[in-house]
Amino acid sequence: MGQHSSEDFTAQWAAHDLGEVVVSAKEVHDRVIELGQQITRDYANNPPLLVCVLKGAINFMSDLMRAIELPVEVDFMAVSSYGAATKTSGVVRIVKDLDVDLLDRDVLIVEDVVDSGLTLNYLRQYLGARSPKSLEVCALLLKKGEQRVEQSLKYVGFSIPSDFVVGYGLDVNQRYRNLDAIYTFTGEV
Repeated sequence: MGQHSSEDFTAQWAAHDLGEVVVSAKEVHDRVIELGQQITRDYANNPPLLVCVLKGAINFMSDLMRAIELPVEVDFMAVSSYGAATKTSGVVRIVKDLDVDLLDRDVLIVEDVVDSGLTLNYLRQYLGARSPKSLEVCALLLKKGEQRVEQSLKYVGFSIPSDFVVGYGLDVNQRYRNLDAIYTFTGEV
């Protein structure tokens, strides 16, 4: 973790808005493979339904599902709690709901970042009401010290400082999702 390197930094158009590399592209790749192997072992007898929380988790979900050596199914939810801000509002709105039934299914929520935990807490209650067999979370990032709700996360890629970050699916106003590494955001919102 450190300054930009040639392997992480390919987008000159974003340079003026990015601070330090928080998680390099190689670190992301290696950790996603490890998570995929762990999920493969843990769900060997019951392949899970992966629920991708759009839009921030799309890159993570895409790589993670390829790292899981099981016949997983996928579905997508879109929730909003940020708007155009860099801090969660705490008000969760379901923008796109699931298409599949969760009854007696092993469900794994794939989330990009857990900060306050309010959105994830809401999602767990919302999906838990549909009677899944199990409901766990795989979060790429956990922001240290930001949780307002106690979280039990089965899989966490990285614990990071509470800085606002972009890249690898994470955005500000729909930009920077296509960066391979994760950076602190130093630009204007």
